Amino acid sequence: GSQIIKTAEDEARRKGCKHALVDTASFQARPFYEKQGYQLQMSLPDYPYPGMQRHYLTKSL
Repeated sequence: GSQIIKTAEDEARRKGCKHALVDTASFQARPFYEKQGYQLQMSLPDYPYPGMQRHYLTKSL
């Protein structure tokens, strides 16, 4: 997974992007993205289901 993220970020930089945005559900990969340098910006409670959350994380490229 780390290599896929790095490849995508490198391509985004090549195309002039300054920021990356990812979103994930609470049962998925938030810790993985944080290890890649992404910072939590917002969480939606009870989405997509009660008791779960949707997390939005960003990273400056």
